[in-house]
Amino acid sequence: MATATPLITAEDLAGISILADAPKGALKAAAKAVEWFSLPGGRPLFNPGDDADSIFFLRSGVLGVFSTAEDGTQDFVGHIRAGEPVGEMAFLSAAPHTAAVFAMRDSELIRLPRAAFDKLIKRHPTLMRALAQMMVTRMRLNRRERYGSASEPKVFALLATSPTINCLHVANMLAEALGKLGRSSVIVGPEAEDSSSEWFDQLERSHDVVLLYSPVADTHWFRLCLRQADRLWILARPDAHPSEPLLPPDRSPARMFRLVDVLLLHNKGARAVSDGCDWKRAANAERVFHWQQGSKEDVARIARTAAGRSIGLVLSGGGARSYAHIGAIRALGDAGIAIDFVGGTSMGAIIAAGLALGWDNEMMERNIRDAFVHSNPLNDYTLPVVALTRGRKVNRRLERFFGQTQIENLDIPFFCISSNLSTGCATIHRDGLLREALRASIALPGVLPPAVIDGAVHVDGAVINNFPVDVMAHLHRGITVGIDVAREKGLNAQDFINPPGFFGWVLANGLQEAPPIASLLMRTATLPHGNSKHARDAVDVLVLPDVTEVELRDWKAYDTAVEAGYLSMVNALKDGAKARLSHG
Repeated sequence: MATATPLITAEDLAGISILADAPKGALKAAAKAVEWFSLPGGRPLFNPGDDADSIFFLRSGVLGVFSTAEDGTQDFVGHIRAGEPVGEMAFLSAAPHTAAVFAMRDSELIRLPRAAFDKLIKRHPTLMRALAQMMVTRMRLNRRERYGSASEPKVFALLATSPTINCLHVANMLAEALGKLGRSSVIVGPEAEDSSSEWFDQLERSHDVVLLYSPVADTHWFRLCLRQADRLWILARPDAHPSEPLLPPDRSPARMFRLVDVLLLHNKGARAVSDGCDWKRAANAERVFHWQQGSKEDVARIARTAAGRSIGLVLSGGGARSYAHIGAIRALGDAGIAIDFVGGTSMGAIIAAGLALGWDNEMMERNIRDAFVHSNPLNDYTLPVVALTRGRKVNRRLERFFGQTQIENLDIPFFCISSNLSTGCATIHRDGLLREALRASIALPGVLPPAVIDGAVHVDGAVINNFPVDVMAHLHRGITVGIDVAREKGLNAQDFINPPGFFGWVLANGLQEAPPIASLLMRTATLPHGNSKHARDAVDVLVLPDVTEVELRDWKAYDTAVEAGYLSMVNALKDGAKARLSHG
């Protein structure tokens, strides 16, 4: 931190929104006690566990808030922009900081130490009242409401990896699509390389989205784009190989915190020599978007992502009840609502993967009927050692329908969840072989053998996170639609009163019908967890199909479940969700 400076005035403090209504006397006294310092991009302001001995106000620049995930990694929460207080929750509650805050670009802050603050509020208690009211208000809000639209990424750097990529043309198409969404934008090129930070701050204040563009090169403008951008969008072509290294060495915050996406531009007729996996790895990117030449839908999806208007769809697990997801997806399509991100758990992951692959309604029905309805994939029974079934039929069907497809090459950004028994945590599958991730996500304990990936044992994602709304919240900044089919009813109590032995069951029912233990294990795995209510509360549009009469392993109940899903989504859209999900 820089040393204190006498340049802060009461007028400077009055320009901070939370202090705007404070008495002039309080501001004059505060101006004498505060410190004004610079924080270079990438540097931490504080980390979790640090003492909250000061309250900060951001004067210029941008900060980023990060929470700590289960695996110890840092999840990006949102941006803090000029004029906002920083660290006030921990400061006023006299508790250590629970999140990390880093400078996302060179920033200037005002620091008010606790000793000075205590003296100040004794003389001017109205200041404390204003801060306390703000804290109480923020505590009542969810993350998106607490940080507001200012926390969303606003500045995107379009970085061309080849001289054959016309950055300005790409930026113009995105700006046009943003305009159709009612979002103002500005395109900025190398002509602005000598502009001041105050000039860039003004651009952000006066536009919804700022699009910087530059070729990847060792130039002052390129490095300035890296430092100024909230997110880096790497423009690449699959008819070229990524260079190694793809980007020159740099300590820009966007790269440090992996706020990087690949926009893979597919030209018709061009021979592909690389794919999303290659470019995601080379760029160390978080997401891959595929932009087919001439596709208005792809341009619109990327524009919605930039505007914070993207729609994410989360599908829960639930055995045969998950057919309801298919009906709900049909209803969304009939309403003209496109999905931009999709993810799910267990059987919900299977349907989400079909959507991400680009299956239309007819293909979705044909493939799901073929895989699950016409014949049961879970009837290759064996005397159990690790599971009731061998899992070979499931493996063959996953290979048939998903082949060698990699998650990074799906039309729609996708994830699925499995439960890692080696770590005790959920694993989020966002890259790699799709069918391998799906096999892990549906490995119902005791019914299917576990999946072993990189030496770790994975079972059905429903065991830990059957409704992964929290994962979707970190994948995009728009509206999340959640469809949860994990309801209460589903077991026949008579099956568990004086049950016969294994061979007695086989003699009475044959080998084509699963014994009651299959239902018992499925129901156990899909029981609501402690986080289930939180997940339902966190979703923006919640859809709960009435599938209580469909048993978890009743794979023939396709039509009943699909109809229930369709009707539930239609009713949800009638309740006003359609207006929220409208693309403008």
